[in-house]
Amino acid sequence: MLLTPFMNEPIESFQSPHVRDEMRASLARVRKDFGRAYPMVINGKPIETKQTIASLNPSAPDEIVGVAAQATSEHVDMALDSAWRAFDSWKRLAQIERSSVLLRAAQLMRQRKRDLEALLVLEIGKNYVEASAEVAEMIDFTEYYARQAMRAGEPLGHLRPYPGEVNESIYIPLGAGVCIAPWNFPMALMIGMTVGAIVVGNTVVCKPAEDTVVSVAKVLAILEEAGLPPGVVNYLPGLGAEAGALLVAHPRTRFVNFTGSLETGKRINVAAAAVADGQRWIKRVFLELGGKDTILVDETADLDAAALGVVQSAFGYQGQKCSACSRLVVVESVHDALVDRIVQQAKALVVDIAENNPNLGPLCNDAQRRKVESYVGIGRSEAKLRLGGDAPQLSGYFVNPTIFTNVAPDARIAQE
Repeated sequence: MLLTPFMNEPIESFQSPHVRDEMRASLARVRKDFGRAYPMVINGKPIETKQTIASLNPSAPDEIVGVAAQATSEHVDMALDSAWRAFDSWKRLAQIERSSVLLRAAQLMRQRKRDLEALLVLEIGKNYVEASAEVAEMIDFTEYYARQAMRAGEPLGHLRPYPGEVNESIYIPLGAGVCIAPWNFPMALMIGMTVGAIVVGNTVVCKPAEDTVVSVAKVLAILEEAGLPPGVVNYLPGLGAEAGALLVAHPRTRFVNFTGSLETGKRINVAAAAVADGQRWIKRVFLELGGKDTILVDETADLDAAALGVVQSAFGYQGQKCSACSRLVVVESVHDALVDRIVQQAKALVVDIAENNPNLGPLCNDAQRRKVESYVGIGRSEAKLRLGGDAPQLSGYFVNPTIFTNVAPDARIAQE
């Protein structure tokens, strides 16, 4: 296969009226599907259940984006059985054929970029640029891993020859694994974890976050449309404490790919380390977890650039990123000047429903809003409130940009 050099998918800025019109049209198309039912998909077959998971528009929680089937322990067994059966043939397929499926999927994603972006706006409250960046990242994962797998499929050349022997070193797939993605980057992270596994011959069961069951259903359907055989990827929406926990602990799970909170990641690491009855391997566990991110600024910094960087990092996508700046450490000589700049820039941020493309949209759900409000309560008792601490008069899960200063080194708000 002759490929052009890899290039990152461009991120749209939505400065052009034509492109903004495209997005408005896509938002209208996605809205027409509101309330639709999304079955789980095991071995390529849709399965409905009586128990369901409703995905709500966080800008207007009375709107149901979609309703997904809710997996039980029976479905967990079915999905893993399907993945293992598909593994027997998928692992034997030539690497060029596996990569070709994913290159076709990347092209389909490009063709539907606006509608995929619009779905992220409505299901998880991203503004237009944040949504475009995520869809571009998803396309990059799909395209890049498909290309890299063609190189990884070749014999490794690091073995020394030995007289009378022909030795070869190659990578082999592990088997059937589990991918559990977070709600903040449902398309990019689920596809990244999934594509990286399947392109080299593994098969997976995908468990989306409850808040983003529709986004994951849509992108996994693209893989199927691109020619992915049944059972290579199985869509299993369910509750994390139920379906997610069962998948992690299951003796037939060969590996776990997880992105999410530190607390959940620690529980997964412990559960996956236990060897269950009938388990024939030590599970591989790959964890990408959240952190408490700090920006340091000293007296040599360009304070205007530093203030812009802090505001972008702290409040981009409402601060709901593992990379978001949640605390700032500044040398005393420039502290006041820098904080004044940051407060002024943060005051100018627009908070509104995501469809209106504001600087800040809603938080993902009511639990997330209550958590932020609890942190604000801690901050009021341990630090000085410089900005925010309240919520706008909107019906969704909104908070205003909030800044505390003079935080004691051992304060809880700085540690949590």
